[in-house]
Amino acid sequence: MNLIAAADSKWGIGRGGGLLASIPTDMKYFRDHTMGRVVVMGRRTLESMPGKKGLPGRTNYVLTSDRDLTAERCVTVCSIDELREELSKYDPDDVFLIGGATLYNSLYRECDRLYVTKIDADLDADTFITDFDEDPDFEIESESDPVHENGLTYRFTVYRKKGK
Repeated sequence: MNLIAAADSKWGIGRGGGLLASIPTDMKYFRDHTMGRVVVMGRRTLESMPGKKGLPGRTNYVLTSDRDLTAERCVTVCSIDELREELSKYDPDDVFLIGGATLYNSLYRECDRLYVTKIDADLDADTFITDFDEDPDFEIESESDPVHENGLTYRFTVYRKKGK
């Protein structure tokens, strides 16, 4: 399994239920990595999507405690065990956690790779994920040169679980 996220310098990923910044190249990076694959999100991430629908061109799973939740293009699962059972049907390399913070922080240790767009700025987030630089079980596998867009500088960083 993989994780994909954009985080600011304090590991913030969101504010007010939305993304911290509009970065078209990062959105393309996200699309390129997840298209045709399986994405896993929490309910609040689903609710932040346009039309509150799953992403087109992907198999969408939503982890929620609301057994009655239905959303276009989504499969609802109500426990981590149910999610694991569903995801066992797929190649782990084709599965991406896409948010939010609760899902990321609960499941990132089950991932082999973490794709993080690291934004070199404090964007006044109110939602945060684990600082992967501080997790001894992960190491940086690759990092892009700095990219400058919309007044921000960022790098595409891939972390790999040690021993994988």
